[in-house]
Amino acid sequence: MVGGGGGGVGSGLLENANPLIYERSGERPVTAGEEDEQVPDSIDAREIFDLIRSINDPEHPLTLEELNVVEQVRVQVSDPESTVAVAFTPTIPHCSMATLIGLSIKVKLLRSLPQRFKMDVHITPGTHASEHAVNKQLADKERVAAALENTHLLEVVNQCLSARS
Repeated sequence: MVGGGGGGVGSGLLENANPLIYERSGERPVTAGEEDEQVPDSIDAREIFDLIRSINDPEHPLTLEELNVVEQVRVQVSDPESTVAVAFTPTIPHCSMATLIGLSIKVKLLRSLPQRFKMDVHITPGTHASEHAVNKQLADKERVAAALENTHLLEVVNQCLSARS
């Protein structure tokens, strides 16, 4: 699912050696209504963004938020319809890590959200040379499942999802 080639994990070469680093947004304050267990709490775009903002980039010791790969404005949620759509923007148009980044976002959502949610994780239109191919891979449930059966790939995804020390 994730191509070999040029740079990337384990090769020692960085495709984007000096990425722009963006400031992290503040933590969302928890409201009294959200803490009240008696009140139904719908899932919103900020909650999804909070789940994915701290995913680690596979090439840099930075988060997807710090690299501006994910932004809250590119997250769409409909709790009543049980849908989540996340558009992500690779740092460069030929990023070989785009599929891995998308897979990491998808796995984080699969592990965090109720099963009723249908997820669409895709590249922001016009921001990657192979966006159609990457989006097709990320939308294919069988390919995603097969990718997650690959122990090495799953290990890399888990590294992206683990908290940095």
